[in-house]
Amino acid sequence: MTEPVSLTVFFLDGTKASFVYPRQSGAEQAAIVNTVRKAIEAERLVLEVDGDLVVIPIQSVKYVQVSPAPPHLPSGILRRARFNA
Repeated sequence: MTEPVSLTVFFLDGTKASFVYPRQSGAEQAAIVNTVRKAIEAERLVLEVDGDLVVIPIQSVKYVQVSPAPPHLPSGILRRARFNA
């Protein structure tokens, strides 16, 4: 069984929403990279949560944190960064 993924959306107004879901893209590198690229370019984050459809406009989002990070990422992403308090 694959490890669940957690997603935290931090909104511009200071609130946040957290979600947990099973890994979506499988293990194929090209599929994972394509999914991440589409998510970065999207105008909205769309999730199915407990049978409901949740649509979050990206313009209301400060940043999104996904843990663990996908095993394969598109080029141009800075790796092994850390939050510095």
